[in-house]
Amino acid sequence: MTYTFDPLVPRPIDLPTAIDTSAALTRELSVALDEAKIFSGPTNPAERDAWRARLDEWRRDARERHGFVGTGYENPNAQWAAQCRTVAQVWLWDELLYSFDEHRFTPERLIADAQARFDGLDAVVLWHAYPIIGVDDRNQWDYYRDIPGLRRLVDDLHAAGLKVFVDYNPWDIGTRRAGADREELAAVIADFDADGVFLDTLKKADPDLVAALNAAKDGIVLEGESKLAVERTEDHTSSWAQFFADSEVPGVLRAHWYERRHMQHHVRRWHRDHSEELQSAWLNGVGVMVWEVVFGVWVGWSERDANTLRRLQTVTRAAEDLLLTGAWTPLAALTADAEAAGVYASSWEKEGVTLFTLVNRGTTDWTGVVHADHPPITVPGRSIAAAVGHSGDAAPVWFAGLEAAVAAANVVPTGSPAFAHRIARRVLAEGSSRDTATEPSVLIASGEHVVTVRYRARETGMYQGAPYVDEFKPLPPRLHDARTLQREVVLHGGVRVAQTEVTNRQFAAFVAESGYVPAIDHRYLLQWQDGAPAAGTENEPVTFVNLDDARAYAAWRGARLATEDEWQLAGADESFQRGTPRVWNWTESEYSDGRTRFVMLKGGADYIAEGSDWYIEGGPHEADYAVKFLRPGLGLDRSATIGFRLAWDEESS
Repeated sequence: MTYTFDPLVPRPIDLPTAIDTSAALTRELSVALDEAKIFSGPTNPAERDAWRARLDEWRRDARERHGFVGTGYENPNAQWAAQCRTVAQVWLWDELLYSFDEHRFTPERLIADAQARFDGLDAVVLWHAYPIIGVDDRNQWDYYRDIPGLRRLVDDLHAAGLKVFVDYNPWDIGTRRAGADREELAAVIADFDADGVFLDTLKKADPDLVAALNAAKDGIVLEGESKLAVERTEDHTSSWAQFFADSEVPGVLRAHWYERRHMQHHVRRWHRDHSEELQSAWLNGVGVMVWEVVFGVWVGWSERDANTLRRLQTVTRAAEDLLLTGAWTPLAALTADAEAAGVYASSWEKEGVTLFTLVNRGTTDWTGVVHADHPPITVPGRSIAAAVGHSGDAAPVWFAGLEAAVAAANVVPTGSPAFAHRIARRVLAEGSSRDTATEPSVLIASGEHVVTVRYRARETGMYQGAPYVDEFKPLPPRLHDARTLQREVVLHGGVRVAQTEVTNRQFAAFVAESGYVPAIDHRYLLQWQDGAPAAGTENEPVTFVNLDDARAYAAWRGARLATEDEWQLAGADESFQRGTPRVWNWTESEYSDGRTRFVMLKGGADYIAEGSDWYIEGGPHEADYAVKFLRPGLGLDRSATIGFRLAWDEESS
């Protein structure tokens, strides 16, 4: 396969925009600058005064052209966004936030972890439906509304001082239809008292949607993805600066320059080194996004980057008003020695106080004088530092706190820059089969087997590791393409896999005879009527059972569930059967990397959600096909399209 782009290199659309100062600012040039993500910094210090003047010219012209008045930023209910600098994208069933053993949300663990590593968070985005949506007809609103205790989780996060964003997926058009998106999203905001909305795949929201959301909650904060249109800076007070490439000499974020109160969150979610995002955020006075569980794979922050974020937050929290209202000079003048070492700065001035936010683009620590008014300072390689001073008679009352924060932050960062790899390991169910097969089954012989697994390259990855490490942005043909992998399987004894799935009739017998009651009964046997299978469905595969329910049934039968490999090997036999309707099958192949719990599903289902590549690939599949299914908790893993079949260890007879 020939790729038309290098995934490790930013695309032209991601690159910073050069500023032409050789001629007067024309309307055509000004309009073109509206399209920038980052204004590129000039390498020649002699050109920087003209560069800054051109940025000022563009801002005045653009505000006039777009009639900018900043009404959304004046709303007291939305002003928190301008100080919301550190936001975490959190999968709702991240094992820091949810305990599969206790069947409850654990916000205290998430908050404690963030406090220990990053000095806390300002907000979280509760990512909910993608990448499991499409397994059945539940829509994105169902994946919020159907969660027991979600409002309590939001209340607990609020009590801890965090703001809460919900996620909007405009591409969800092929699942169960309900009301219009603007009505549904407005209702979710009202139901859960959300503070903001992350606009997945949308740079900006439709004005009708904005009006509906503001009616649901006055001052709701909208955060567009990637490059927010200049004209919509008025009603979008935040944006996530995803896949923004900076210039070698650091540049200026266009949206934040246009309106200082507009908060951006730098993120390159597949990168293992976040130093460039942190430096750009530090120089621009904006925020960062911490995103470690990326749609089900671990892309954790290194100790060094976490330490840098801690130091960054120490200063920015003490300098909030200065960063918002002080005079900002990007690429402030430094000594020639500092410039030669690759050290750059922004300066922020107010009431006689000047704060320099410094970065070192080099890889080695540099110590020297950055400005004549300051003593020598060490600026760590690939990291940040600060310098602060005061001129005049009396310093403002807030100066002492800022001075102390700068002193605390100016340390050489500790911790390894290495990526802390996490390996997903099998979650082994208790016990094994104790009986022989009592129904038609397929025998898989002991010994070595090689299986070829087919799958679609989704952002979830498969078994181990992130699929797009250090890529700037995964795009087709590397995204959603068909792939294969080989697995070597060793069976130490023969295994029999049931020819058919467990039926409603069989599961009803289990419930009646064993008295089984699940620990969490939400959605349990939701398709049954008055505690029994509906007439005519007795011989259909039982669904609305989760992995725990299936394991309980298997144990009652003296069996276990088939692993994904056993299921695939059995599925190649001509006697292997699928029930009607066809449903996915749980397997005894559950994994966890300590943050994400997932299960391999086999078989496919008759149901298919159409209209977007972001859905799980529905429809029936051959035995060699597999889907990595991120397991939700509190019964949300019970689905109309997932059943199971049994397996027995032959040597246990």
